[in-house]
Amino acid sequence: MMQKKVVLAFSGGLDTSYCAQYLAHEKSYEVHSAIVNTGGFSQTELAEIEQKAYNLGVKSHATLDETENFYQKCIRFMVYGNVLRNNTYPLSVSAERAFQALAIARHAKKLKVDAVAHGSTGAGNDQVRFDLVFQIAAPELEIITPIREKRLSREAEIEYLKQKGVDSNWAKAKYSINKGIWGTSIGGAETLTSDQALPEEAYPSQLKRQESETISLEFEKGELVGLNGKKYASKVLAINALQEIAGEFAIGRDMHIGDTIIGIKGRVGFEAAAPLLIIKAHHALEKHTLTKWQAYWKEQLANWYGMMLHEGHYLDPLMRNIETFLESTQTNVTGRVLVKLNPYHFEIQGIESAHDLMKAKFGTYGEMNNAWTGEDVKGFIKLMGNASKIYFDVNGLEE
Repeated sequence: MMQKKVVLAFSGGLDTSYCAQYLAHEKSYEVHSAIVNTGGFSQTELAEIEQKAYNLGVKSHATLDETENFYQKCIRFMVYGNVLRNNTYPLSVSAERAFQALAIARHAKKLKVDAVAHGSTGAGNDQVRFDLVFQIAAPELEIITPIREKRLSREAEIEYLKQKGVDSNWAKAKYSINKGIWGTSIGGAETLTSDQALPEEAYPSQLKRQESETISLEFEKGELVGLNGKKYASKVLAINALQEIAGEFAIGRDMHIGDTIIGIKGRVGFEAAAPLLIIKAHHALEKHTLTKWQAYWKEQLANWYGMMLHEGHYLDPLMRNIETFLESTQTNVTGRVLVKLNPYHFEIQGIESAHDLMKAKFGTYGEMNNAWTGEDVKGFIKLMGNASKIYFDVNGLEE
């Protein structure tokens, strides 16, 4: 009988290290690992992860780079929509999972394997996100999830790997860390409680800058294209450059608490300096350049878009419809945003744009009406109040 083959979505962390050993030793699969880089790894880190995979005995290992694809097909729409889950979390991990799953499915088909595997637990969101994509993109493949099926704790995984002679720095296994261009999530230990904060050392980026600095972010049609007067060849490079500066201020740290896809409450720490700066700066620019109803309806659809992304429905055709709308709102979202960086926080200072609607000749808020008279305003207010006046004339005003 021919040995079955499996492609394992591999990050190099505790869960996927366990899966590599379990699939080979307990399930007798020929294991092929693959890491999908969505912008969070350096070449050195990717090389270390590859070596770790081979040390675990995989047959082959592949690095699949989806960073540019992730930006073009998802990140820019999240920026257009100013997407923040519960007004807090920039979907650092939620959004990238669909692109990682799609890349794994393509790789699995290329290798003509029998199954795909991932290290998601049975109590989190990622199991839903991965499985939904695999069911659509590779329905012929079996989906194997050892951590979920065996209901393993991190301590049990460590013990199993020790028994197999796998040597690693298990102290780091205290936290589950997921890195990508749109932020880093930190789960485990304190995040499993409702009252404890993550310690300083749990965050990958440490405070290096104490003195404040004001920077400028340049947007063209809603996309970050420049920083401090310098234009970048790609939007990904611009994001990375901003992260390099802002990360030294330890900006973008927070704790996200929300409702998981499976119905329980979840808590995760994250740091996302560049994403939060971009979203807040972009939002400030939109306040000056969009009309009242553009801003209102865009917010409604963007909230839905973010929820669908979070819950794993990236492939739903509705998402393409919303993306078309979001992009159409960005025609005049061009300009410069000034931001002051401080240790652990930032402040939006203001914007400069040729499309700034505050520069209209009609009037200055709270100061001068240039395009209408006082009598015009009195008539406007009278008509605007007609519906309410009629209601209370008929029904009376309750005291």
